[in-house]
Amino acid sequence: MGNTDSKLNFRKAVIQLTTKTQPVEATDDAFWDQFWADSATSVQDVFALVPAAEIRAVREESPSNLATLCYKAVEKLVQGAESGCPSEKEKQMVLNCSRMLTRILPYIFEDQDWRGFFWSTIPGAGRAGMDDMEDEDEGARPLAESLLLALADLLFCPEFTVQSHKRGRPESVEDMQALDSCEYIWEAGVGFAQSPPLNYIHDLNRSELLRLLLTCFSEAMYLPPTAENSLLNPWVSFFCSAENRHALPLFTSLLNVVCAYDPVGYGIPYNHLLFSDYREQLVEQAVQILIVSLEHEGRPPSPASMEEQDSDGLNNLFVNYLSRIHREEDYDFVLKGLARLLTNPLTQTYLPNSTKKIQFHQELLVLFWKLCDFNKKFLFFVLKSSDVLDILVPILFYLNDARADQSRVGLMHIGVFILLLLSGERNFGVRLNKPYSLHVPMDIPVFTGTHADLLIVVFHKIITSGHQRLQPLYDCLLTIVVNVSPYLKSLSMVAANKLLHLLEAFSTNWFLFSAPQNHHLSFFLLEAFNNIIQYQFDGNCNLVYAIIRKRNVFHQLANLPSDPATIQKALQRKRKSPNAISRTSSQETVSMEGSRPAVPAEPGTLKASLVAIPDIDKLTEKSQVSEDGTMIAVPPAEYPQTPEHSAAAGASDTESVSGRDTEDVFYTEAEMARRRLSSSSSSVSHWNPKPDWVLSWKSKLPLQTIMRLLQVLVPQVEKICIDKGLTDESEILKFLQHGTLVGLLPVPHPILIRKYQANAGTAMWFRTYMWGVIYLRNVDPPIWYDTDVRLFEIQRM
Repeated sequence: MGNTDSKLNFRKAVIQLTTKTQPVEATDDAFWDQFWADSATSVQDVFALVPAAEIRAVREESPSNLATLCYKAVEKLVQGAESGCPSEKEKQMVLNCSRMLTRILPYIFEDQDWRGFFWSTIPGAGRAGMDDMEDEDEGARPLAESLLLALADLLFCPEFTVQSHKRGRPESVEDMQALDSCEYIWEAGVGFAQSPPLNYIHDLNRSELLRLLLTCFSEAMYLPPTAENSLLNPWVSFFCSAENRHALPLFTSLLNVVCAYDPVGYGIPYNHLLFSDYREQLVEQAVQILIVSLEHEGRPPSPASMEEQDSDGLNNLFVNYLSRIHREEDYDFVLKGLARLLTNPLTQTYLPNSTKKIQFHQELLVLFWKLCDFNKKFLFFVLKSSDVLDILVPILFYLNDARADQSRVGLMHIGVFILLLLSGERNFGVRLNKPYSLHVPMDIPVFTGTHADLLIVVFHKIITSGHQRLQPLYDCLLTIVVNVSPYLKSLSMVAANKLLHLLEAFSTNWFLFSAPQNHHLSFFLLEAFNNIIQYQFDGNCNLVYAIIRKRNVFHQLANLPSDPATIQKALQRKRKSPNAISRTSSQETVSMEGSRPAVPAEPGTLKASLVAIPDIDKLTEKSQVSEDGTMIAVPPAEYPQTPEHSAAAGASDTESVSGRDTEDVFYTEAEMARRRLSSSSSSVSHWNPKPDWVLSWKSKLPLQTIMRLLQVLVPQVEKICIDKGLTDESEILKFLQHGTLVGLLPVPHPILIRKYQANAGTAMWFRTYMWGVIYLRNVDPPIWYDTDVRLFEIQRM
């Protein structure tokens, strides 16, 4: 009965607050305490009992009461942090205040006039919390700072959020101030050896406080994605600065809690249905706090500035600590933990639904990305052994699974970005040669081969049977293939046929002529074939055989017509069938056993919009691999001699849109889709390709190596077939396997790698993506639902 009474009293207090027209004095404790003193209201209750309309009404009609409510709630948190919450009553009060603030903050952020409220100083609020002895204005802290410091203290509060090290008596006030939180890190792992006993009450209390912290950080959601808003989030900047004495133990606690988590537990089937897993909620919040805290300061730190630890980029202590993790065992712990969690949704068991499946793989991918981006030594560690494949396989699984679902287009992008980043390193290509023996059920043709084959087969599936909005990713997918191609020792017949099928589709007249960028895709594929022929000819008889079988594709490209009549005829065909690429696949085979086909989103699924990604030439910078394997950056001026850079022929999307390359213009994907000439047949009329445009890039097509190969091998293969009456391809493959082209091919070209480079466009993409994910994943309670979010739009499928 008591619970119902307290809810009723709480609701009465809310009604009083919304109906009072006169300001209530801050000293009227009897009134304010109703909101947090005795109520046993859960966070879900608070959301139900404090409706959005009423918060907005108080904000508009009695702003001083809303201001006092926030101030009093923060004051209670500060007092709790100072006293260490020795009594249950104080613990309950802290939780109630944090729930109330979680409910109200989004409505403060959505109103521009209120956004500065937490950063103003409240008279009488001293720097040491509510210390009246200080001179009032001298030591006054902005409310936001008091709130963040109190939260940091409370996250290391003995018997509330951490295990007390003292037996018997409760810790006294001095102890809270003198407490060394590095001894209270939540989980063993990076920089900490002891694993404290699991305590689900502590986990629940941490989760409540982290939820409020995440809500504080979410001010970023209420600013539109423009260049001036790409500045820092003041809440994150302060919390991750040296002002927060718990920054190091908290960063370590969050990282360790995530990487040590094992959702399967003791391996008892269905255990997740029997026990509530409080750790999972904590892990989810920890990873969300981590990814929004780890933000670049202003500009991404260059490798040079990473060396000087005091560079601008590292005022954020979370970024600083992350970039300085260096022990091999720490890297191993983090990598194994992330791989275990990313692989979790793929685990197949004979008992349906018997193992717990986590839902936060998108946040884990962003965390993995940030680890590689901020800590280059971690990236090299990942690539040092075949452990990288434990990250690759889940990513390919997610890409393949999400390819038909427009609500998961952000997941497709983050997966491709990670592979683009990895493919810039030679070791990634080398690791792909490991045979693929796992049998993760995927809706792709069955094949026997390496991880490289898996990558190519999945990419082919994405391009030929993904939805239209993935077209901007084709450049990235093929750039990854080109980057790894010089290191691929032996492609399977399935993968070789898939690559040739892509060239066949991308080199038709109507596709080449129908948009200014489309010819780039053929250039990428030709470059990949050249790399394999020049550097890995010996093991790749399957690819050579596939090239010989499809030789007419190369001859057609070499003889590509460029007269106005043919161009117009091709564009007419484009208007009739606007599909980007032929959907009929080359010899489509049976899919893997146990796999489910990729399906579109359920109607009614919510999705967050994203800003468009920059063009591939802005996403990457070119490096040439020298004799000794080191990389030398290629200055942009030298691009024309590299085959595919005929960008002069048609400005890249962002250039043609903004006309000013130096400014950061962020377009939503929908706007970009409208601007992408290839995406709709009606817009083809704006694009009028001319013969001299076709000639400008046709002359650069890198066909010499392949033409020479065909010239030498085709007559030999035909002769064998006639002499021996062969129709059996295994004999031809045997001949090709032992053949050699030494001395017959042109001099090998230098290997060119396109390495991912961070820029303002990708930084803003990451910000909109991760906040969109966090918005949609926090539904119980729905923290931001129905508030006026500006960073992205929420759309219903």
